[in-house]
Amino acid sequence: MCQVEEEYHGPLLREELPSVSRQCVKCKEASAAVVIRAGDAYCRGCFKEYFIHKFRAMLGKNRLIFPGEKVLLAVSGGPSSCSMLSQVQEGLSQNAHKKLRFLPGIVYIDEGGAVGQSVEQRRRTVEELRAVFRATGFPFLMVPLEQVLDLPSSVVLSAPGAPEQEAGAYKAAVDHFLLSDGISGVTAGQQQETPPPEVQEAHTHSLQRLLGSARTLTAREELLNILRQHLLVHTARSAGYSKLMLGDSCTRLAVKLLSSISLGRGAQLAHDTGFSDSRYGDTILVRPMRDYSAKEIAYYNRMFSVPSVFTAGLDTKTADKSSIQHLTESFVIKLQADFPSTVSTIYRTSEKLQSCKGSASAGGDRCLLCVCALDTAAENASAFSATLISEQLSQTKSPGESRQAPEWTAPASQCCSIVGGELCGNRGGGGCSSAKASEPPPLRSLLCYSCQLTIKDMSSEEVLPQYILSEAERRLRRSQLREEIRDFLLEDEADEG
Repeated sequence: MCQVEEEYHGPLLREELPSVSRQCVKCKEASAAVVIRAGDAYCRGCFKEYFIHKFRAMLGKNRLIFPGEKVLLAVSGGPSSCSMLSQVQEGLSQNAHKKLRFLPGIVYIDEGGAVGQSVEQRRRTVEELRAVFRATGFPFLMVPLEQVLDLPSSVVLSAPGAPEQEAGAYKAAVDHFLLSDGISGVTAGQQQETPPPEVQEAHTHSLQRLLGSARTLTAREELLNILRQHLLVHTARSAGYSKLMLGDSCTRLAVKLLSSISLGRGAQLAHDTGFSDSRYGDTILVRPMRDYSAKEIAYYNRMFSVPSVFTAGLDTKTADKSSIQHLTESFVIKLQADFPSTVSTIYRTSEKLQSCKGSASAGGDRCLLCVCALDTAAENASAFSATLISEQLSQTKSPGESRQAPEWTAPASQCCSIVGGELCGNRGGGGCSSAKASEPPPLRSLLCYSCQLTIKDMSSEEVLPQYILSEAERRLRRSQLREEIRDFLLEDEADEG
């Protein structure tokens, strides 16, 4: 092994080290300033052109953002979201070759209260980001996360979206925008600043109690992501923005894909990692930075002085095994260091994922928290049913111990052994030994499998925000009413026809 290390790895590594005199692969003239991948060496000018073109190509290829449309940029202060802000600012500048044609705005969610920062630390972070936002000339909002406690119940409902556009609608909108001199309207009247609302100490304590009710860091991070997304969507709706632009990079989405599978969000991967996410109907989430790796973003920000502000998160200064998300991130980053195609391979997998259209309506068929289609209405021969059976069997005590009735009891139609119309005989005291859990507790029946796991890790459901509890009560009453009048409803025979 020592001989292999000396004769093979040594010369190979020396050959892969970038040379100072290496030429740019694009212009073939200037010396390379950055090496993105093996064989991809760019000079400073070509790298900037490559970076800008990738952003414009992502927006132009999907054609979701129409000219004159209001787009809200969610900027957290990190490298990826600040780089996204820089690209939008570059696309709206006078020197841009192909200008962007939408109306941008900025929103920053102050999560200092969730991570236990002092008032002075939060004020300092907000001031640093305010200076960055003012330099862009775009209108911006500074929203504390505590405001999520006062949201209306409508935020967890999928509002009716805009009707689908025809094939030539985008080109017609561009022509109309240019003829109406819309470019001047894009840059006009954007020096607006909305002062952040005052944060009450009681709301900060309520938010900390909500996140502290989760027993694991994994559940706390999932809960924080849900609350952040609700607040972003509500802010976009209130300010009249139809698109919400997120700064998720290729590396971040690769980590998110693997961690989501580990958390039981396989059915929601297309929404969580795709370019567009239309789960909220009238507000579409877009991810234009999903083609950039964290390495590319770091190089660009460093070479062209893109400002960013560090903000602490729940997993800051924690061990790798503190949460599933943090462990997955550590695994992917370390694997990427030895195998540079790791992130791109995972990313290409996410590109092939599609959501099932028509799987959920705008009503109660969606999860109460993540607003995705419910994945709990599965058949008996499914991985979800097998998971529930395993969970119930693991909670069953031995015959010598005091048997306790399981939390969920399966109906007779789903008994483990039905032969000749007879049950297995174990449905008496402790219930069927391999019964499928059919009816979860009231609140969990409104959640997808992954959100059920998050709520299960909480010590109490009563600490959830009032808008979630109110909507849960409304849906449960509606379901109960429908159950009472079910015998008087006409059967839907459209599928049989």
